[in-house]
Amino acid sequence: MADASGILAPTMKISSSVAIDRSGFCSPNFVSERIRCSSSTSPETRAPRFISKGCKLVGCGSALPNLQFSNHDVTKIVNTSDEWIYSRTGIRNRRILSGDESLIGLGVEAARKALQMADVEPDDVDLILFCSSTTDDLFGGAPSVQKALGCKRNPPAYDIRAACTGFILGLVSASCHIRGGGFNNVLVIGADCVTRYVDWTERKICVLFGDAAGAVLLQACDIEDDGLFGFDLHTDGDGKRHLNAVIKPNEGNISNNSVPGLIFPSGPASISQIQMNGQEILRFVVKAVPQTIEASLRKAGVRVSDIDWLLLHQANQRIIDSVAKKLEFPMEKMICNLENYGNTSAASIPLALDEAVKSGKVKEGETMMLGGFGAGLTWGSAILRWG
Repeated sequence: MADASGILAPTMKISSSVAIDRSGFCSPNFVSERIRCSSSTSPETRAPRFISKGCKLVGCGSALPNLQFSNHDVTKIVNTSDEWIYSRTGIRNRRILSGDESLIGLGVEAARKALQMADVEPDDVDLILFCSSTTDDLFGGAPSVQKALGCKRNPPAYDIRAACTGFILGLVSASCHIRGGGFNNVLVIGADCVTRYVDWTERKICVLFGDAAGAVLLQACDIEDDGLFGFDLHTDGDGKRHLNAVIKPNEGNISNNSVPGLIFPSGPASISQIQMNGQEILRFVVKAVPQTIEASLRKAGVRVSDIDWLLLHQANQRIIDSVAKKLEFPMEKMICNLENYGNTSAASIPLALDEAVKSGKVKEGETMMLGGFGAGLTWGSAILRWG
């Protein structure tokens, strides 16, 4: 396990092996860089040692709000119908955070379930990555998750804000911490409450989203057992204009005559409701997502026919069908729960994964392609093995 501070020893030794390049190339056919790092447990064990690790998924969990909100419920708010919503999105129900429930609470519940499956205690967690763009606190949710889990060794915990692609970025980040930093157990939590920022008078947007949390535990393993074979990540800031929820400054200002030019806002800024150009997002996704998945396949050195399951971000059934068709991937090998939960942003992939594992659909040793896309615009993919 690495020092929680992440400080490397002054001496570094690189072996004659290689692991992941910047583009996300990683395969069990290659060996990892061996970096000499400091230890973290006690003064008696601070002698530098070599790190040569792979990583694997060993636990998963999910959590949902209590309130179920059907398409029929939506029709009581906006002029629409169950048939109109389902035919355009593939969604019939969603869950909405309400009452005393909190997003942190959902994240903690999902994380506890992942730890329980992996048979890992909270005190053995080395790092928590909280992937969320809608956390309960302006300064992030990861520290609150760490506290609620009762991690007494104070492991580092931080947020990753990348909207619907957040979980894949968290997954790749976790693997890098394990391979290059010597961490043993890393929690990756995807949790979002997008319904807080939905305009419930705009039927093209309000019908899409739901709230949820999902979590996985990545654990260090021998390089021969490495379970993350390849990944590919991208961002295009120019696409922000098609999907955003920007900060709006308070309209009123208070001037201070003692300091010329200094003007204070009369109140806190707010975040606008979600603005989205659905047609542009659809055009972008059906082109970009197959490309990123094909890139991950090349880096992993595997073919589409080698993949057992395809799990895409659960945004819209039309998008999922279009990507599967472009990849010529059989629909019966798709993992999809969009109908029941809608678009849960960073939670959608770990939520669907957890359900697929718990139901027995995904079995130990099977290989999955993950594909995510969202605001930013961000998109990416990963090829990995379960268990």
